[in-house]
Parts: sequence; C-alpha cells; structure tokens
Amino acid sequence: MLGTPGTRREKALKTSSFGTRESSAAAGGSTLFNDTEIKVPMLQINKAAPIAIDDPEGLRGSSFPQLFASFKGLLRRQLVVFLVLTPCITALALLYLFITPPSFTANSLIEIGTRKVQVLPQQAVLGDITLDAQTVDTEVQILNSPKVSLSVIKQLRLTSDPEFVGDGLFKSVLKLVPGAGGSDEKPSELQLTNRALGAFESRRTVTRRGQTYLMEIGFRSLDPIKSARIANAIADAYFSDQFEAKYEAARRASAWLEDRIKELRTQASGADQAAVSFRRANNIVQSGKGLLMNEQQVSEANTQLILARAATAESKARLDRILEVMRQDVPDASVADALKNDVIIHLRNQFLDYAARERIWTDRYGANHLATINLRTQMLQLQQNIKDEMKKIAGSYKSDYEIAVAREQSLSSSLARVVSESQSTNQAEIQLRELESTAQSYRTIYDNFLQRYMESIQQQSFPITESRLVGLATPPDHKSHPNTFLVLAISTAGSLMLSLGVAFFRNSLDRTFRTSAQVEEILGTNCIATLPALKLANPPPDGIAKDVAPTVLQRIVHKDDLFRYVVDFPLSQFAEGVRTLKVVMDLSGTLESKKVIGITSSLPDEGKSTVASNFAHLIAHAGERVILIDCDLRNPSLSRRLAPDADVGLVDVIAGKIDLGDALWTDTTTRMIFLPAGASSRLLHTNKILASEAMRNSINSLRGLFDYVVVDLPPLAPVVDTRSTINFINSYVYVVEWGSTNRDMAEKLLAEAQEIYDRLLGVIMNKADMNVMSRYEGLASHYKYRKSYSRYGYIE
Repeated sequence: MLGTPGTRREKALKTSSFGTRESSAAAGGSTLFNDTEIKVPMLQINKAAPIAIDDPEGLRGSSFPQLFASFKGLLRRQLVVFLVLTPCITALALLYLFITPPSFTANSLIEIGTRKVQVLPQQAVLGDITLDAQTVDTEVQILNSPKVSLSVIKQLRLTSDPEFVGDGLFKSVLKLVPGAGGSDEKPSELQLTNRALGAFESRRTVTRRGQTYLMEIGFRSLDPIKSARIANAIADAYFSDQFEAKYEAARRASAWLEDRIKELRTQASGADQAAVSFRRANNIVQSGKGLLMNEQQVSEANTQLILARAATAESKARLDRILEVMRQDVPDASVADALKNDVIIHLRNQFLDYAARERIWTDRYGANHLATINLRTQMLQLQQNIKDEMKKIAGSYKSDYEIAVAREQSLSSSLARVVSESQSTNQAEIQLRELESTAQSYRTIYDNFLQRYMESIQQQSFPITESRLVGLATPPDHKSHPNTFLVLAISTAGSLMLSLGVAFFRNSLDRTFRTSAQVEEILGTNCIATLPALKLANPPPDGIAKDVAPTVLQRIVHKDDLFRYVVDFPLSQFAEGVRTLKVVMDLSGTLESKKVIGITSSLPDEGKSTVASNFAHLIAHAGERVILIDCDLRNPSLSRRLAPDADVGLVDVIAGKIDLGDALWTDTTTRMIFLPAGASSRLLHTNKILASEAMRNSINSLRGLFDYVVVDLPPLAPVVDTRSTINFINSYVYVVEWGSTNRDMAEKLLAEAQEIYDRLLGVIMNKADMNVMSRYEGLASHYKYRKSYSRYGYIE
C-alpha cells in the first residue's frame, strides 16, 4: 500500500527526485534525461494535519474541543437527517398526546408496622422486630397480589365498568372495519373478571417511600373520583386480608398446640426419671468443679505431659545448637556470648589477638619465621582448648535432654493408664448425657408450647393488624397520564439519538472523497484544487468556430463550452482552480523537467479530459505555446469532442504514416494545438504503442516546439495504458470525482502504480458541489472566502 498517513504526507511535502531513479523505471532501462538528476521541489500545500471537523471516519482526538468539533462537523454534513427525523418523531409524539385520553392518579399511604404475628417462633407472638428489605418487598407483592385485586373488583363491581371491561381504542377501531370486528357474543363472567383484573393491575402501582415503612398505593383512572375510591379500597382490602390471615393462623395454632402439650408433658416426665435412675445405677459422681473425677485426672495428666514435651523440645534445641557450633573452629562472638562461658570468651579473644599478630608478623617477617610458626602453634592450642570446653557444655546439654525425655515417657505412661481407667466410666457418661439432654429438650419444648398456647388463645379472641392508613386518597386536580413534558422530552431526545445514529451510519458508509484533507490523508499527496461541477445552460455547440472558416491547410478545433470553460468564464471558481494547477506546475521544478504533464483518473467520466482541455486552454490563453494530446487510445473522448472529423492522429504519426504537422488541430481563440488520437478503434495493444520508442521520440520532438505538453491519459482502473507512459511523462495529475470516486480503489490503484505515484504532482477533486462541500470543509474551506472577491470582479 501507500504506507502510513504520516510517511505519505512527508513524501508529498518533500522534494521528489527525477532522473536516474525514474530512468530505472522506464522500459529497457533507458534514460530519459541523459542520466542527469533533476530536483523537482513539490509545492507544500496544507502541511498541517487535517483538522478534526473534517474527519468523517471517526473522532481523531480524545479531548473535548476535538470531540465537540467532530460532532459539529457531523451535524453540518448530515443536517438533512436531523431536519427530517426530528420533526417526524416530534409529530408522532404530538399525535400520541392528541389521541390519548387524559387519566388521573390518586394515591393513598399506609404504614407497615413493626409488630408481626408469629405463631411458633422463639420470640413472643406479638414481638417488636425490625423489618428488612425482603419483608417489605413481600408486603409489596401482597398488595399487588390477585387476591387483593379481585377483592376490590368484587367490592366495587368493576366487572360492569366499561373502563375496565371495554374493548379499548384498538378493538373499537377494528370493529369499524367490516369482517374484522370479531364475534358479537356476550363475554362470560369469568372473561369479564379476567379482563377487569388485567386492566386493574395495569393501572395500579405500589411503591415504597425511600427506606421507610410507608407504602404508597396509586391507581390511575379516567375519572379522578373513581381513582381515589379504588386507591382507598385497595388499602381496605389489604387490611382485611391481614385480619383474616392472622385470625385463621391463631385458630389453627391453638387447636394443634392443645394436642401437642398433652403429649409433651408425658414425654418430659419420663425422660427426667430415666436420667436419675441411670446415674444411681452407674455410681457417677461429679467433682466440685462440675466435672467427673476421671475427667479431672485426665486433664491434669495431659497438662503435665504438655509441659514435659515442651521441656524436651527446648533441651533438644540447645543440644542441636551446641553440636552445630562445635563444627566451627572458633565460635563467633554471638555464640560465645549466648553460651555465657567466661573460659570460651577468654580463649576466643586470645585466639583473635594471636590471629591479628600472626597476620602482622607474616607480613613483616614472612610465613616461615620462627615467631610466626610459634603463634600458629599457640592458635591451634587455643582452638583445641575451645573445643574441649564446648564438649563439656555439650555433655551437660545432652544429660539435660536425656532427663527430659525420661520424664516425658513417664508422664505418657501415666496418662495412658488414667485414660484406660476412665473408658468404662465414659461409656456410662455418654448414655447419661443423652438421657439428660432428652429430658431437658422435652421440658423446654413443653414450656414453650404451653406459653404459645396461652398467647394464641388471646390472639384468637382479639386479632389485630399492625398496618394502618396514613394518608387517605383524594381526587387529583391534574392529569398524570400522558405527561406532556415527559413525552416531548423523550421524543426529542430519542429523535436526536436516532438522528445521530443514522448520521453516523450514513457517514461511515460514505467511502468517497469529500474534502482535501481526506485526499492528503488517504493518498498521501497534495490536493491541488477542488473544481466545482460545471452546469452549462446550453448544450455544447456542434461545429467549428463561426468567425473563422476552415481551410484545407488549417484544422480548427471545435468549440465546446465544457472543454474551454476557462476561456469563456475566466473569473469563475473553476478557472481559478485550474489556474492553481498551473501555479503548482510552474513551482514544481525546472522548465525542462516539467514540460510534459499527464492527467489521469481512476475510472471514466470523472472529468480528467475536461480538466486536461481546460488546463491546456488556460495556458494557451496566457500566451504560451501548449499542445494537448489525446493518449486515451481506448476511449478517445477528447478527440470526439474537439476534433470529431479527424481521421488521422497520434497513432498515425507514431506509425510513420503522416507527418506531425498533418495531424495537428488549432483553436483559433487561444492558439492551442490539439493532437487527436486518430483511428484507434481496432487497436488491441495500445499499451505497446504508448511505450514504444517512436512515442517517446515524438514527445521529445514536441518538447522543443512547445512550452508545455498536456497529455490526456486513460484511467488507471480499466486499462494499463497509463503505466506505459512513464518513459515520457514528467509528472502526473490524478483527478478524482467529488462524492463519487471510491477512496479504497484510488489508494489501491496508486499503490499498484508506484512509478506513477512517485511522479504525482497532486490530486484534483472535480465535479464538487460547492454548497454541499462547505458543510464538509467548514472553516477549513477557502472557497467561500473567494466569494468576497466577487465584489471586485476577480472571481465570479
């Protein structure tokens, strides 16, 4: 490919070198300029990176100003989407508000109390407990339950209310359609109840106020009085449901508890008697601390064994440490201090003193001196004395360790004996504990059930409910549905979001060139100019100029308003853009290296021939010698428009059939010379003709006759002829059609034709809608500023 955008832009801004590098790309390795290297500085236009508002691919920057600028650019480019979708969705919202009848919501407020009826918990039946979130949610579900709803429906006879059992707007409209209204059979009572229940539940709301125990019951109806009456009826139905649930629970609990208490009384008495008899039979006696005698003996023996094991481990550690130290010739200071032996400390200090003197004497008298040898002998004696002293300490540690091991073994034997003696008692103790536990359980259960029985009798005679009505529902003054402000706000926000999504989608699908920044970013070269689309009021005239009659020796170019637009409208934006190409070409290098310029495009009908003709007319109109050559041998559209009667041309000159002068046509106004393609309809290998030596010789001969040679080349995509012109074209101009040429295709074509890309002078965007383009360019567009010159007559 063409490389990264940064490297492509650097290539476009640097000077390009023709000569030896280009001559190697020519066929046969021949040189075009006699191996002389010509430096052609490229015109540095728009060197700054494209600004964010011209980035249709996405958001380049992450800062807020760049994001805001990108959004403004998207809004400017896709303004039609916002102008269409936003009013349409807002109109639908207004239609919904118009056809929807107003409804009113009344709210009643109840409190869920903290005293709950519990028949068989550990707390009292009426106990103060804290409601958690799950309990409150359960009460909300009870308020929303079908049982409460059906109670209200039955109480207020809502099955006969048209608001709840009516057909509704959709079915009413459907009945107006012949054959689509359904059956006229009267619905049954069950159907009416189900229909009323569905309408009732869709209009009822139950919400908790914050973290409190207050529940707000709301009901929406077309009649404000009816909505208040139903909201209060829901609260009454909820209270009645609580009364019934608690009374029924208390009645069932008292009947069950009465039978259960009789059975528990008998079981508790029998369990207590069995425990007392078993203790007496097995002679189980407890100590003063509440333990059995054998348990206390085992505990004391186990404690002494633990202490003995700790003493054994300590003696073993000291013995291991002294054995490890004995492996050293001279123990270090920390070991000597730890042993707290004055003899070892004195011997070690003396040894260190001798060692220091031995090093000094060795350095002074030598290692074999008699004094040095005596010091070493004394040091060895000191080492032996230290080892002897440490052996004494090790023997003492070993004796302590053996005593500790013997004591540990004695305590282990004693503990084993005590454990063995208590095994028989433990078996009896296990059975005793089971009997006592059973007796205690029966007694506890009996007492608890007796208490619950007395409380349930009281509840049965006096059922209560902890919930209470805090706020009575009153008829509302204002409608609650539909909320005009909310509907309009949601519709406006939704329309903006939908418009934004559609705009992003349409923007992402646009893979054409819209701005000069896109050209420079994607193709990595200068965008020389943007030419507006030409709209001629009259069709191009057919024939030659009326002021000059054709002669046998002079062939007159037919006047075509489109192909000579710069001559007829020299102050137009189109002429100014073509004039920019002339300036860029003049600044691109020396006169000799810029004479021959080829103009090509990606596909046909992108306006390359129009650009080539107007460019040649512009140069000729300025008084310079220029020749325009039609090298599009496959589709010579330029020849058909400027010289439709030509029967000979470039092909015949290259073949040597005629002289060059016999094939030239002249424009009488600008004195531009035109060389048509000639008879090329039956040619098969046009690329060989353009790459031939005769073609290059013909162009070289034209270099000496004209100041500029403008060549209209074939497009790159359909044919390969343009790549064959590298041996005589100095620089190329690539024409893309605004809003039509595919970016990926143009990038791929230039990447495949690297030899053309290396000599690319720049890109021209053609057929641009300047009014629409201003929405893409924004402040970066310099074309709208040219209008300010129209007051002076410089640009029309």
